[in-house]
Amino acid sequence: MKLVLALALAATCLTAMPAAAQQAAEADTPAATRSGVAFTQPKDWTAQVRGPATLLTAPEGTLTIAVVDVGSAANAQAAAAQAWAMYKPEAYRTVRVVTAGNPGGGWDERVGISYETSPSERATVSASALRKGDDWTVVITDGSEAVASMRMAATSLIAQSLRPAGYREESFAGKTAHRLTPDRIQAMRDFVAQSAEALEVPGVGYALIDNGSVVYQGGYGVRALGSTEPVDEHTKFMIASNTKGMATLLLSVLADEDKLRWEQPVTDLYPDFRLGSDATTESTLVRHLVCACTGLPRKDFAFILDDPGAPAMETFVGLAETEPTSDFGELFQYNNLMASAAGYLGGMLAYPEMEVGAAFDRAMQDRIFGPLGMPDTTFSFEEGESGNWARPHGYDLDGRMVLMSNGFNHLITPHRPAGGAWSTAADFARYAQLELNKGLTPEGERLVSEENILERRRRGVPLGENAWYGMGLMERIVSGVSVITHGGTLQGFHSNFYAIPEAGIGAVILTNADSGASMLGPFLRRLLELAYDGEPEAVAEVAAAAGRLKAQAQARRERLTFPPDTEVLAGLATTYRDPEVGSIEFSEKDGVPWMKAGFVEGPVATRQNADGTVSVVSAGPGIISVDALVGALPDGTRTLTVRESQHEYVYTEVP
Repeated sequence: MKLVLALALAATCLTAMPAAAQQAAEADTPAATRSGVAFTQPKDWTAQVRGPATLLTAPEGTLTIAVVDVGSAANAQAAAAQAWAMYKPEAYRTVRVVTAGNPGGGWDERVGISYETSPSERATVSASALRKGDDWTVVITDGSEAVASMRMAATSLIAQSLRPAGYREESFAGKTAHRLTPDRIQAMRDFVAQSAEALEVPGVGYALIDNGSVVYQGGYGVRALGSTEPVDEHTKFMIASNTKGMATLLLSVLADEDKLRWEQPVTDLYPDFRLGSDATTESTLVRHLVCACTGLPRKDFAFILDDPGAPAMETFVGLAETEPTSDFGELFQYNNLMASAAGYLGGMLAYPEMEVGAAFDRAMQDRIFGPLGMPDTTFSFEEGESGNWARPHGYDLDGRMVLMSNGFNHLITPHRPAGGAWSTAADFARYAQLELNKGLTPEGERLVSEENILERRRRGVPLGENAWYGMGLMERIVSGVSVITHGGTLQGFHSNFYAIPEAGIGAVILTNADSGASMLGPFLRRLLELAYDGEPEAVAEVAAAAGRLKAQAQARRERLTFPPDTEVLAGLATTYRDPEVGSIEFSEKDGVPWMKAGFVEGPVATRQNADGTVSVVSAGPGIISVDALVGALPDGTRTLTVRESQHEYVYTEVP
């Protein structure tokens, strides 16, 4: 059932109050609302106080985050309605979905609310209602989707730093971590089992490391729904973007061999390299390929929508056609093509006579996987999809967890240094041990110098509160403790690794369902709880995530018409093409209207948008779908427009 938010009340509440002059912060600056709720004002953002609302506006002027002291309210939705009336009384939005979060961070209750937007708005609109005692604070995000994507680190900083007046965060700083004794290991095993059940994750592979040694490695559940084959420490999963840290490890080894320097221009090593303009190309150093700090927008649809069969050199073609949207070092913007280029550069330097993809594969085997003792880690789909391997799973349109084809994930092949590796809990644990041992293998042999392995985790561009991106690795300060980490996401696969250097503790986790993403953060939280006697929050985090996933799946189903609107389908062309990526084709499969766009295919659904326009949507299982706006050019040529946050692809009909 849809809820409508009518924001007609208290129309003079905000405007009747004098507005303070806007001030831009010269650095990330601690601040507070009038009621004492603490937050951080990001660098370069302006702040304006209007009555109970503190308005934080991005430098572009098209994205505002309003932190509103609401006071008492009947519930979260009532608090959000009051906050909108104080912030923007003329606004009127339909509520798309309401999801309960877990208490924590000083808040007794947290509720997320997202609102309907139309494709033409290119907007993000949401609210987060936070309660402490009887009082509510509501955080409204309102504005440009593109700017929100570009300024993701700043919006995360605001959200993560919000705390009630007088709250003191739990801190493990200076405390001695407990060793992972058998009872604590069993507690982690119990947590994994309970979390997998709650989140409907069929299988999990994981390992725990303490004081230099693997103290547990194994698995929970099954490799595929409907199968009895168990997951164990040797079950292969796609580790997705955790490949990036392994690829930058190759660069570290090559730096030891004096084949590259971090501050060296890429064109010194590969003269044909191009990134947008000549000036941008000349400014790009080796470090920039893996720092997520060059200002390149994500543009993942560039290869999601691409036709199959692209060569490895397609990575460099894509970069040549892309110009940064922010200055080097200014903002965190995650770009897979840059990381892919870094790995391929390493392959070229190691084996210049070979085709670039084959050179990278061999360099990783000869310099990383082989010496580190990772026999089941590979870039080969033939090897990955054989023997003891986990199949991907995702929610279907009706919110049921189902087995999926792994065909979508083959899209990573041309860009595999950014996310194409298969690995196991046993292999991945050895990689985590290398990080904890600062370049020594578990057997004590030096694989890479301490200087160059640690260079990868040197703090670079900020990610949010107390978090930084290095080179294929992240550092987060969690409750006063430094955690070196990175995540990985592909369709139906999610992974993470954690190294806590000061405690000598590490862990890896691999899952075979889209819902596994909601398991990763709580997994780290439970590990810290056991190591430092932390407040028990992890179980509640998982429970809240399970409810949130169900609510989101239901909301998605309610927005889509399936089977699709026959009148909309009758008005579509059979084939559309965009010269930048490839084709979108419509057909029937077993009597069901079918859509194929690059590596995405599935049944077709339709949606009536808030502005009266119509979209066609691929409705197969999994987190990745294609959402295409139906339109036409002035001459009547039919079009489909697919948008991501900072880019759009306009397909025209093929006669």
